[in-house]
Amino acid sequence: MDLPEFDSLWDFDDPAGTEARFREDLPAAVESGVRSYHAELLTQIARAQGLQRQFPDAHNTLDRVLDLLPLARPRARIRYLLERGRVFNSSKEPDKAWPLFLEAWELGQQAGEDNLAVDAAHMMAVVEPPEQQIAWNQRAMELAERSQDPKARRWLGSLYNNLGWTYHYRGEHELALNLFERALKIREEQGQPKPIRIARWCIARTLRSLGRTEEALAIQRQLKQENANSGFEDGFVDEELGECLLSLGKAAESKPHFAAAYSSLSMDPWLAENEPVRLERLKALSQ
Repeated sequence: MDLPEFDSLWDFDDPAGTEARFREDLPAAVESGVRSYHAELLTQIARAQGLQRQFPDAHNTLDRVLDLLPLARPRARIRYLLERGRVFNSSKEPDKAWPLFLEAWELGQQAGEDNLAVDAAHMMAVVEPPEQQIAWNQRAMELAERSQDPKARRWLGSLYNNLGWTYHYRGEHELALNLFERALKIREEQGQPKPIRIARWCIARTLRSLGRTEEALAIQRQLKQENANSGFEDGFVDEELGECLLSLGKAAESKPHFAAAYSSLSMDPWLAENEPVRLERLKALSQ
């Protein structure tokens, strides 16, 4: 049967819509009798459920995958390990995620599944303590850079971005800026507008940390205008516009941006759960 390539159906901005598309393909997957494809498709349904914070449903879906794994290819097991780990990590159980990501990393290398092995190393960097994050990001980058798999190489923009944030949080802002600039170059080569805007935002955010606030403000203003031209509002851009203006002594000018940022970002379930102090600060600075 002509089964669709489900990786191309992913829209990470719309996990509910992605799940619906995957479920449309599920009857054909079952009918095909191809256990590996059926198992892999279920792992992606679980991932979409996890992104919607439907953690019990995601675990239930992954339980269904277990029955298919004995006769499936190694790639199905690697995907199962990754998605079970992601659900545990997103539901604040990183200790349960760690061994799953490690097994996915090891099995991915053994099976020659560079794309999934890079994914696993990148997730190890997420769950490891800060002192181990750099080493795991470097492992992921080294594999992606030498891989002949285009899917593995497409990870480079994300990996440069992730390591950049690790350095940023450590206060090593020049190293962070270098990595964000490398990420921007990759994103421009790939030609996708949204990742390009995110990479530019990261550069501007780091310029502010380096005290180059006027440069940061100019980039954020460009992003604000581009978003407006596309009919799109980005609360993170408004937050940074507010922070830049505030640090330049323009508190009155910053207030509308903080208000817009609070209006947008307070609707984000992850931020509401994990960064309430940040949201309260935006609210206070908008008044």
